[in-house]
Amino acid sequence: MYSQGVSGTSIDDVIDASGTGKSLVYGHFRDKSELVEAVVEAQIERVLGEQGRFLEDLRTMRGLERWRDSVVVSVRGPRGAHGCPIGSLASELADRSETARGNIEQAFALWEQWFRAGLERMQQSGELRQDADVDELAVGLMAAVQGGYR
Repeated sequence: MYSQGVSGTSIDDVIDASGTGKSLVYGHFRDKSELVEAVVEAQIERVLGEQGRFLEDLRTMRGLERWRDSVVVSVRGPRGAHGCPIGSLASELADRSETARGNIEQAFALWEQWFRAGLERMQQSGELRQDADVDELAVGLMAAVQGGYR
């Protein structure tokens, strides 16, 4: 689904790629929409797990640079070939699945909150100027990372 898109991926494609049987797939998922929701949740968990290691306790510019470096490494690898795993799903599913849209919206909100809280900590410690608008910077970082995946 990440490389072919949700609409371009059939359940048979998933069965072929996973090497499982139809009965196993249908034993876990009633239909493609349930499978898609599971994919969305798995991608959110994976991406936020990777990002969280760097952002949950962000305190310094060097910490922000380490996060940036990790994103660059992931984009250079095969996982970066199709953009942000969450952003790609968001652009395809936002108007087709209320559940997926809500989950993705929550993921982006958490990601942005990590930026905001880290920037506030940096401001408090003197790493970031006191007059910096952390809300604006957090939104800008989210836009930059999503645009940087392309």
